Formats: sequence, C-alpha cells, structure tokens
Amino acid sequence: MSSPKFIALTDYHEYHIDEMRQRAVSFYEQMRSRRTVRQFSDRPISREIIEQCILAAATAPSGANLQPWHFVVVTDPSVKRQIRVAAEEEEKEFYNKRAPKEWLEALAPLGTDEHKPFLEIAPYLIAIFEERYGRLPTGGQVKHYYPKESVGIATGLLITAIQQVGLVSLTHTPSPMKFLNEILRRPSNETPFLVLVVGYPAEDAVVPDIKRKRLEDVCTFV
Repeated sequence: MSSPKFIALTDYHEYHIDEMRQRAVSFYEQMRSRRTVRQFSDRPISREIIEQCILAAATAPSGANLQPWHFVVVTDPSVKRQIRVAAEEEEKEFYNKRAPKEWLEALAPLGTDEHKPFLEIAPYLIAIFEERYGRLPTGGQVKHYYPKESVGIATGLLITAIQQVGLVSLTHTPSPMKFLNEILRRPSNETPFLVLVVGYPAEDAVVPDIKRKRLEDVCTFV
C-alpha cells in the first residue's frame, strides 16, 4: 500500500462576505434561467468549448479519486442517426407498453413522447458512461467505489458548465441504453449513464410552463 502524498492548498481564494453574497445571488440567477430544451438549432459549436466543459466536469470528486467516468462526444451524423433510431425504438416501447399510467400522467405536463429529433439536430451528443470497474494494462481489474454517485456529480458539473458558456442541454435517458455500448463501441465495464444533448436553442424553442420548489420545500436547517 502506497503512502499518501500531500501538497499545499494554493488555489483557494477567500472572498469578502459581501462579495460572497453577490456571487451566490448571481450564480443562482444564472442557474435559475437554466431550462431543459427539446428544440435545438443545428448551428455549429467550437470543439474547444465542449472540451473545456468536459474538463470542468472531470474535476468532480469521486470515490477514492478513481474518476469512474468516460465521455463520448458524438458529432458524426450517421452515428447520431443510429442513436436516434435505437433510442426511439426503446422510447416507443416505453410510452406504449412499459410505462405505468402514473408515470405517463407525471410526464404529460412536459409534452414528451417517443419522437426524439433533437438527437440528430443538435450539434453535439455527449454519451456519459459509468465505469463499474477499471481495467489495468495487464488485464486485471480495479474496483471502483461509488461510481454512480461520482458520475452523477460529474454530470451535474457538465450541465452547469454548458449553461455557463451560454448553451442549452437536455438529459436523455432511454431505458435500457445498452445500445450505446454497441453503437459507440464501449467496453463491457462501462454502463451508459445518460446522453446529454448540447447546442443552441432553436429560434422558435419553447419550454413547459413549470415552477420550481421553494427553498423551504427542498431544504431544512437543523
């Protein structure tokens, strides 16, 4: 077992309490404007911007710092088409056969159905995979701890980074998603977590008229 190695914390910067309040309010206002979008423009986006957003996501904390995530960035129209066809097949089965009535009623205000044109229109699809265990060059395995929680945190940072640069996103989770391993040629130790659709909103984009819960509904101080 190797001994821990530590370095000085040199990047931390403390803000005055007034600036802390201002930054907290400013960040909240920015994130409050975040909306899940289903109508995308096909306008191109610089790859460098997407790379920086993924680098930000990869700063997420993870169990034992094993970083159990992999991001597959899809821009090839033929691959996006394959993903759409496979996803719509699963979604059709869900909406018409598998989903219980209560679930469909919960989804009704969002206006969703099995049709997913955004999977082809948006310039970027980012398929996020959870590495259930790592693989050594020698063929051995490395156990990953709390991989789902770790990938969830990284995904949240990615969504935030996308919002920060002025783009919009959609979390897409067709179930099951095993087709992503086949289409994207990912190894068996990786499980699809979700597909993040990224781009500019279409000029005529609309979003559901929904409200978010109040602070007192989601938070308790003890």
